[in-house]
Amino acid sequence: MSAAADHRSPVRRRFRPRSTRAWIGLGILAPLGMVAVCSAMLLDLRQDAWDKAEQTAQNLLQVIERDIDRNVEIIDLALKSAVENLELTDLEEIRPKYRQRVLFDRAVNAKDLGVMLVLDEHGNSIYDAAGWPARRLNNADRAYFRAHKADPSLGLHISRPLISQHTAQPVIVLSRRIGRPGGAFSGIVLGSLSLAYFDRLFDRIKLGRKGTIALFLDDGTRIVRHPEPNPELAPNFADSANVQRFRREGRGSFVGITPSDKIERLYTFTRVGDLPLYLTVALSTREIEAEWRAKALVIGLLVLVLCGLTVGLSLLVGWELRRRAAAEAELAHLSQTDALTGLANRRAFETASGRVWAEARRRAGPVALLVVDADHFKRYNDRYGHAVGDRVLQGLARALASGARRPGDCVARIGGEEFAVLLADTDAEGAARVAEAVHEAVAELAVEAEGVGVGPITVSIGLAFGLPGRTGAPADLLGLADAVLYEAKAAGRNRTCYAVMGVTGPSAARPAPRPEDHRRPSTARPAPGLLEA
Repeated sequence: MSAAADHRSPVRRRFRPRSTRAWIGLGILAPLGMVAVCSAMLLDLRQDAWDKAEQTAQNLLQVIERDIDRNVEIIDLALKSAVENLELTDLEEIRPKYRQRVLFDRAVNAKDLGVMLVLDEHGNSIYDAAGWPARRLNNADRAYFRAHKADPSLGLHISRPLISQHTAQPVIVLSRRIGRPGGAFSGIVLGSLSLAYFDRLFDRIKLGRKGTIALFLDDGTRIVRHPEPNPELAPNFADSANVQRFRREGRGSFVGITPSDKIERLYTFTRVGDLPLYLTVALSTREIEAEWRAKALVIGLLVLVLCGLTVGLSLLVGWELRRRAAAEAELAHLSQTDALTGLANRRAFETASGRVWAEARRRAGPVALLVVDADHFKRYNDRYGHAVGDRVLQGLARALASGARRPGDCVARIGGEEFAVLLADTDAEGAARVAEAVHEAVAELAVEAEGVGVGPITVSIGLAFGLPGRTGAPADLLGLADAVLYEAKAAGRNRTCYAVMGVTGPSAARPAPRPEDHRRPSTARPAPGLLEA
């Protein structure tokens, strides 16, 4: 060990850096957990918004579909009744007033019915629900007239939107074929339904600013679109992927892009009864999520602020813990460090002695101890003052530290001018070399007082060697080293005396090497008594 000694502060041992990292980690993981929980909650709220929108669209779709289906059914019943009554053989003999009632008795129930006519095989109007005589019209060129003429099994036919000859307003025409016995074509019965009916029906529905309702024919023709009307009377979207899906699936919902305005919408669609009509309710996905986005923004900001505060406080607490631990460690270090020399103090030395002794006993290894005392130290203080005496002590500390360089060695100041060097797992010859190195390093010290050297500095060393596995304690080793230190002083100072625990008799003393010998290799060897141990 170096001059600072290999002593561990109790406070440093008590404080574990892992606890600070764990605190900071917890302070970071906790907000991350909050973010995860908040994210899951917001995703759940988002799904609720979508579920609510889809359910609302389904409910609207159901209400609208029933209304359209009922109105078409009422008009169709009127058409069927007229077809059946036309088969009466004495119809022409009935007075016109009553004939109108017979033919169009069901028409009074169809409040949204516009024009209702009976056309002959040439397309001429022969009966008119509006009165007698019938208005002079010919609709032979109309697509619905040609369709019935070409297909006897057509049944109820719903036309594309067209402009009425009577009202000049857009309508759709519902028609049925009139047949003679044998299946010959004899005309049609038709009733018109104004597109304004759909506008009135759809206008009661709140879909948001970008929501739409649309009604399509089976061939892809869009009959009506609300709230924005068709740009043309009867646009066809048979090639549209959305319309193809309506026709293919019949009922369902999906998220798609509207080709006309490129807006993403949630489409909910259904076929209207058994009719060749498809009804769609489309809600803007941005409007579906608008309320959720506002909540998510507020909640997210609050959570982020709280998480930021938590992380900041955790880092602050962690920094404070590290600062406090560093301060405590520094205090602990100072409590076991000699302030003048920077070496371990008496308390640290005793702690290190106990640890080294226990380890040597466990491993059955040797322990050596050098007790070093400055010769004639009092004269430095008396002659040059305490400041010079302090510089002498500091120089001795550097010399001792240079002699004990292993990490396990402990160099300490244990008294006024008394030092100790504890050498763990060191044999007798190694301890003697350390003592000789200390003498050589001390001999090279040069301390000045007012520009003048204070003269040669020497030390006396008491070296004690022991085997803890056999007998004794650290205090015994220190006492033995102190005893031989006084022998070294009595023998003339500037030398090392040796002693072995458990060996009686005079100790060996060896003078320190002369300064002029420092430049050549040392040939010093321990005294015979020490080697015999």
